[in-house]
Amino acid sequence: MQRAAPKGTATGRMAFVTLVTNGEYGMGALALLRSLRHTGTRADFVVLATAEAERLDELAAEGARIVPVRQPPLSEGFRQRHSRDALHRAAPFNKGNKPAFHDPIDNFCKLELWKLEEYEKVVFLDADSVVVKPIDMLFGFPEFAGAPNLYQELADFHRLNSGVFVAAPSRATYDRLIARLDTPGIFWRRTDQTFLETFFPDWHKLPYTFNTMQYVYFALPELWVWKSIRVVHYQYEKPWSEANPKAHLLKPLVDLWWRLYDGAPPPAELPVKTPEEVRDLRA
Repeated sequence: MQRAAPKGTATGRMAFVTLVTNGEYGMGALALLRSLRHTGTRADFVVLATAEAERLDELAAEGARIVPVRQPPLSEGFRQRHSRDALHRAAPFNKGNKPAFHDPIDNFCKLELWKLEEYEKVVFLDADSVVVKPIDMLFGFPEFAGAPNLYQELADFHRLNSGVFVAAPSRATYDRLIARLDTPGIFWRRTDQTFLETFFPDWHKLPYTFNTMQYVYFALPELWVWKSIRVVHYQYEKPWSEANPKAHLLKPLVDLWWRLYDGAPPPAELPVKTPEEVRDLRA
Protein backbone atom coordinates (compact mmCIF):
# COMPACT_ATOMS: atom_id res chain seq x y z
CA MET A 1 0.00 0.00 0.00
CA GLN A 2 1.32 3.41 -0.93
CA ARG A 3 1.94 5.56 2.12
CA ALA A 4 1.39 9.02 0.92
CA ALA A 5 2.14 12.37 -0.51
CA PRO A 6 4.09 14.73 1.77
CA LYS A 7 2.20 16.55 4.49
CA GLY A 8 0.94 20.01 3.74
CA THR A 9 3.13 22.75 5.06
CA ALA A 10 0.53 25.44 5.51
CA THR A 11 -1.46 24.13 8.47
CA GLY A 12 0.62 21.22 9.66
CA ARG A 13 -1.61 20.72 12.68
CA MET A 14 -5.03 20.37 11.05
CA ALA A 15 -6.42 17.70 8.74
CA PHE A 16 -9.56 16.45 7.09
CA VAL A 17 -9.86 12.69 7.48
CA THR A 18 -11.94 10.08 5.68
CA LEU A 19 -12.16 6.28 5.69
CA VAL A 20 -11.82 4.06 2.61
CA THR A 21 -12.63 0.36 2.93
CA ASN A 22 -13.26 -0.68 -0.70
CA GLY A 23 -13.24 0.55 -4.28
CA GLU A 24 -16.56 2.37 -4.07
CA TYR A 25 -15.53 4.45 -1.09
CA GLY A 26 -12.23 5.08 -2.86
CA MET A 27 -14.27 6.68 -5.62
CA GLY A 28 -16.23 8.63 -3.04
CA ALA A 29 -13.05 9.87 -1.38
CA LEU A 30 -11.82 11.24 -4.71
CA ALA A 31 -14.99 13.31 -5.07
CA LEU A 32 -14.63 14.47 -1.46
CA LEU A 33 -11.00 15.49 -1.95
CA ARG A 34 -11.78 17.35 -5.17
CA SER A 35 -14.70 19.14 -3.54
CA LEU A 36 -12.50 20.27 -0.64
CA ARG A 37 -9.95 21.67 -3.07
CA HIS A 38 -12.54 24.20 -4.30
CA THR A 39 -12.92 25.62 -0.79
CA GLY A 40 -9.33 26.85 -0.72
CA THR A 41 -8.43 24.86 2.39
CA ARG A 42 -4.75 24.32 3.17
CA ALA A 43 -5.35 21.54 5.68
CA ASP A 44 -4.04 18.05 5.03
CA PHE A 45 -6.30 15.34 3.60
CA VAL A 46 -5.81 11.97 5.31
CA VAL A 47 -7.26 8.68 4.11
CA LEU A 48 -7.59 5.88 6.66
CA ALA A 49 -7.36 2.85 4.38
CA THR A 50 -8.10 -0.79 5.17
CA ALA A 51 -6.49 -3.66 3.27
CA GLU A 52 -9.55 -3.81 0.98
CA ALA A 53 -9.31 -0.12 -0.01
CA GLU A 54 -8.87 0.85 -3.65
CA ARG A 55 -8.09 4.01 -5.66
CA LEU A 56 -5.30 4.85 -3.19
CA ASP A 57 -2.69 5.65 -5.84
CA GLU A 58 -5.09 8.18 -7.38
CA LEU A 59 -5.82 9.71 -3.99
CA ALA A 60 -2.12 9.97 -3.15
CA ALA A 61 -1.40 11.52 -6.55
CA GLU A 62 -3.94 14.24 -5.73
CA GLY A 63 -2.28 15.03 -2.42
CA ALA A 64 -3.89 12.66 0.05
CA ARG A 65 -1.89 11.12 2.86
CA ILE A 66 -2.66 7.39 3.10
CA VAL A 67 -2.63 5.80 6.55
CA PRO A 68 -3.19 2.01 6.67
CA VAL A 69 -5.67 0.89 9.33
CA ARG A 70 -7.46 -2.27 10.37
CA GLN A 71 -10.55 -3.11 12.35
CA PRO A 72 -9.99 -2.79 16.10
CA PRO A 73 -9.47 -5.96 18.16
CA LEU A 74 -12.96 -7.26 18.88
CA SER A 75 -14.38 -10.36 20.52
CA GLU A 76 -16.23 -12.93 18.42
CA GLY A 77 -19.42 -12.17 20.32
CA PHE A 78 -19.13 -8.47 19.45
CA ARG A 79 -18.57 -9.33 15.79
CA GLN A 80 -21.59 -11.60 15.71
CA ARG A 81 -23.85 -8.99 17.35
CA HIS A 82 -22.67 -6.30 14.94
CA SER A 83 -22.62 -8.29 11.71
CA ARG A 84 -24.65 -6.92 8.83
CA ASP A 85 -27.39 -9.56 9.20
CA ALA A 86 -27.62 -9.22 12.98
CA LEU A 87 -27.84 -5.43 12.83
CA HIS A 88 -30.49 -5.54 10.14
CA ARG A 89 -32.58 -7.91 12.27
CA ALA A 90 -32.28 -5.72 15.36
CA ALA A 91 -32.52 -2.35 13.59
CA PRO A 92 -33.74 -2.82 10.01
CA PHE A 93 -32.78 -0.24 7.39
CA ASN A 94 -36.37 0.42 6.33
CA LYS A 95 -35.98 4.02 5.18
CA GLY A 96 -33.34 3.51 2.52
CA ASN A 97 -30.99 0.96 0.98
CA LYS A 98 -27.53 0.25 2.37
CA PRO A 99 -25.17 -0.89 -0.40
CA ALA A 100 -24.07 -4.54 -0.47
CA PHE A 101 -20.44 -3.60 0.21
CA HIS A 102 -21.34 -2.13 3.61
CA ASP A 103 -19.66 -3.98 6.51
CA PRO A 104 -20.86 -2.43 9.81
CA ILE A 105 -17.69 -3.49 11.64
CA ASP A 106 -15.66 -1.27 9.28
CA ASN A 107 -17.38 1.75 10.81
CA PHE A 108 -15.26 1.36 13.93
CA CYS A 109 -12.08 1.93 11.88
CA LYS A 110 -12.88 5.63 12.26
CA LEU A 111 -11.53 5.39 15.79
CA GLU A 112 -8.01 5.11 14.35
CA LEU A 113 -8.03 8.86 13.71
CA TRP A 114 -7.40 9.44 17.42
CA LYS A 115 -3.92 8.00 16.82
CA LEU A 116 -3.03 10.89 14.49
CA GLU A 117 -1.32 12.87 17.24
CA GLU A 118 0.70 14.89 14.75
CA TYR A 119 -2.50 16.90 14.30
CA GLU A 120 -4.00 19.22 16.89
CA LYS A 121 -7.50 18.91 15.45
CA VAL A 122 -9.11 16.82 12.71
CA VAL A 123 -12.45 16.92 10.95
CA PHE A 124 -13.75 13.52 9.92
CA LEU A 125 -15.94 13.27 6.80
CA ASP A 126 -17.52 10.09 5.48
CA ALA A 127 -16.35 9.17 1.99
CA ASP A 128 -19.93 9.45 0.72
CA SER A 129 -20.02 13.18 1.46
CA VAL A 130 -18.93 16.24 -0.49
CA VAL A 131 -18.09 19.77 0.61
CA VAL A 132 -19.79 22.63 -1.21
CA LYS A 133 -18.66 25.61 0.90
CA PRO A 134 -15.62 26.24 3.13
CA ILE A 135 -15.64 24.33 6.41
CA ASP A 136 -12.21 25.18 7.89
CA MET A 137 -14.03 26.95 10.71
CA LEU A 138 -14.81 23.50 12.11
CA PHE A 139 -11.21 23.29 13.34
CA GLY A 140 -12.18 25.93 15.88
CA PHE A 141 -14.85 23.72 17.47
CA PRO A 142 -14.09 21.53 20.48
CA GLU A 143 -13.95 17.80 20.71
CA PHE A 144 -16.46 16.30 20.33
CA ALA A 145 -18.57 18.24 17.84
CA GLY A 146 -20.99 16.67 15.38
CA ALA A 147 -24.20 17.34 13.48
CA PRO A 148 -27.61 15.71 13.99
CA ASN A 149 -28.87 12.63 12.17
CA LEU A 150 -31.54 14.75 10.50
CA TYR A 151 -33.10 13.40 7.32
CA GLN A 152 -36.74 12.50 7.86
CA GLU A 153 -38.28 14.35 10.79
CA LEU A 154 -37.36 17.18 13.12
CA ALA A 155 -37.35 14.80 16.08
CA ASP A 156 -34.02 13.48 14.78
CA PHE A 157 -32.24 16.68 15.88
CA HIS A 158 -31.19 15.04 19.15
CA ARG A 159 -29.32 12.11 17.51
CA LEU A 160 -25.72 12.22 16.31
CA ASN A 161 -24.70 11.38 12.77
CA SER A 162 -21.03 10.43 12.73
CA GLY A 163 -20.53 11.27 9.06
CA VAL A 164 -18.98 14.62 10.05
CA PHE A 165 -17.35 15.34 13.39
CA VAL A 166 -14.51 17.25 15.04
CA ALA A 167 -11.93 15.43 17.18
CA ALA A 168 -8.63 16.09 18.92
CA PRO A 169 -6.26 13.14 18.31
CA SER A 170 -4.85 11.61 21.47
CA ARG A 171 -3.54 8.11 22.09
CA ALA A 172 -4.95 8.29 25.61
CA THR A 173 -8.42 8.99 24.21
CA TYR A 174 -8.00 6.19 21.67
CA ASP A 175 -7.14 3.74 24.45
CA ARG A 176 -10.24 4.78 26.40
CA LEU A 177 -12.40 4.40 23.29
CA ILE A 178 -11.14 0.87 22.63
CA ALA A 179 -11.51 -0.11 26.28
CA ARG A 180 -15.15 1.04 26.23
CA LEU A 181 -16.04 -0.36 22.81
CA ASP A 182 -16.15 -4.12 23.43
CA THR A 183 -17.59 -4.70 26.86
CA PRO A 184 -19.47 -7.95 27.59
CA GLY A 185 -22.88 -8.11 25.95
CA ILE A 186 -22.72 -4.55 24.57
CA PHE A 187 -24.74 -3.73 21.47
CA TRP A 188 -24.26 -0.44 19.61
CA ARG A 189 -27.50 -0.19 17.65
CA ARG A 190 -26.15 2.27 15.08
CA THR A 191 -22.54 1.06 15.41
CA ASP A 192 -20.08 3.96 15.61
CA GLN A 193 -22.83 6.57 15.80
CA THR A 194 -24.37 5.12 18.95
CA PHE A 195 -20.95 4.42 20.40
CA LEU A 196 -19.57 7.93 19.89
CA GLU A 197 -22.80 9.54 21.06
CA THR A 198 -22.54 7.48 24.27
CA PHE A 199 -18.81 8.02 24.77
CA PHE A 200 -19.21 11.80 24.29
CA PRO A 201 -22.61 12.42 25.95
CA ASP A 202 -22.10 16.19 26.01
CA TRP A 203 -21.21 16.39 22.32
CA HIS A 204 -21.34 19.87 20.83
CA LYS A 205 -24.16 20.07 18.30
CA LEU A 206 -23.14 21.54 14.96
CA PRO A 207 -25.77 22.99 12.61
CA TYR A 208 -27.24 20.36 10.29
CA THR A 209 -25.85 22.37 7.38
CA PHE A 210 -22.40 20.93 8.14
CA ASN A 211 -23.77 17.44 7.46
CA THR A 212 -26.87 17.78 5.32
CA MET A 213 -28.36 14.38 4.52
CA GLN A 214 -29.48 13.89 0.95
CA TYR A 215 -32.99 12.87 2.08
CA VAL A 216 -33.52 16.40 3.42
CA TYR A 217 -33.84 17.40 -0.23
CA PHE A 218 -37.22 15.67 -0.57
CA ALA A 219 -38.28 14.79 3.00
CA LEU A 220 -37.65 18.18 4.68
CA PRO A 221 -37.50 20.61 1.74
CA GLU A 222 -38.03 23.63 3.98
CA LEU A 223 -34.54 22.92 5.41
CA TRP A 224 -32.87 22.70 2.01
CA VAL A 225 -31.34 26.19 1.94
CA TRP A 226 -28.48 25.99 -0.55
CA LYS A 227 -26.77 29.21 0.50
CA SER A 228 -26.31 27.75 4.00
CA ILE A 229 -25.47 24.12 3.19
CA ARG A 230 -21.78 23.28 3.49
CA VAL A 231 -21.62 19.47 3.35
CA VAL A 232 -23.93 17.10 1.47
CA HIS A 233 -23.95 13.55 2.84
CA TYR A 234 -25.24 10.72 0.64
CA GLN A 235 -26.57 8.41 3.34
CA TYR A 236 -28.19 5.19 2.14
CA GLU A 237 -28.18 5.13 -1.70
CA LYS A 238 -24.88 6.20 -3.27
CA PRO A 239 -24.81 8.72 -6.14
CA TRP A 240 -22.35 6.65 -8.19
CA SER A 241 -24.53 3.52 -8.05
CA GLU A 242 -26.32 2.46 -11.22
CA ALA A 243 -29.06 0.88 -9.11
CA ASN A 244 -30.50 3.81 -7.16
CA PRO A 245 -34.22 3.42 -6.41
CA LYS A 246 -34.44 7.05 -5.31
CA ALA A 247 -32.61 8.53 -8.30
CA HIS A 248 -35.82 10.14 -9.54
CA LEU A 249 -36.11 12.03 -6.23
CA LEU A 250 -32.41 12.87 -5.97
CA LYS A 251 -31.29 13.52 -9.53
CA PRO A 252 -30.01 17.09 -8.84
CA LEU A 253 -27.86 15.71 -6.00
CA VAL A 254 -26.61 12.81 -8.10
CA ASP A 255 -25.64 15.33 -10.78
CA LEU A 256 -23.96 17.44 -8.10
CA TRP A 257 -21.81 14.51 -6.97
CA TRP A 258 -20.69 13.68 -10.52
CA ARG A 259 -19.92 17.34 -11.15
CA LEU A 260 -17.60 17.43 -8.13
CA TYR A 261 -16.09 14.04 -8.94
CA ASP A 262 -15.20 15.40 -12.38
CA GLY A 263 -13.37 18.30 -10.73
CA ALA A 264 -15.84 21.11 -11.37
CA PRO A 265 -16.84 23.56 -8.61
CA PRO A 266 -20.26 23.33 -6.94
CA PRO A 267 -23.07 25.30 -8.58
CA ALA A 268 -24.08 28.71 -7.30
CA GLU A 269 -27.61 27.47 -6.77
CA LEU A 270 -29.27 24.10 -6.22
CA PRO A 271 -32.91 24.84 -5.47
CA VAL A 272 -35.20 22.34 -3.82
CA LYS A 273 -38.25 20.96 -5.51
CA THR A 274 -41.66 22.13 -4.36
CA PRO A 275 -43.76 19.77 -2.22
CA GLU A 276 -46.08 19.33 -5.19
CA GLU A 277 -43.18 18.26 -7.44
CA VAL A 278 -41.97 15.81 -4.79
CA ARG A 279 -45.45 14.30 -4.47
CA ASP A 280 -45.63 13.87 -8.25
CA LEU A 281 -42.25 12.11 -8.30
CA ARG A 282 -43.23 9.81 -5.45
CA ALA A 283 -46.56 8.91 -7.05
